[in-house]
Amino acid sequence: MSPLFRRKPTQPPEHSENHLVTLIRKPGCHLCDDAQLVVEKVCAELGVPWEGKDITEDRQLHDQYWEQIPVVLVDGRQHTFWRVNEERLRKVLTDQYK
Repeated sequence: MSPLFRRKPTQPPEHSENHLVTLIRKPGCHLCDDAQLVVEKVCAELGVPWEGKDITEDRQLHDQYWEQIPVVLVDGRQHTFWRVNEERLRKVLTDQYK
């Protein structure tokens, strides 16, 4: 079948290992708590794994991001900081399927 007529999936697979979301945060940070709620929600809906990292436990992360936390990385690249926009995060995680 010609590539022109092949359908591209409109929805991400049930569990996508194509992405990894990393939330860099620190304890006692209310913006970090807000960011985690958004990351958890979007990643759960899309089946994308995510991880949390604490800047108080990693000197390199602290030195790199201490003024920007919370910071969200998608596949190791900085996606956003301070406030996480749910639609924007969902878009970056699903664009490859459109």
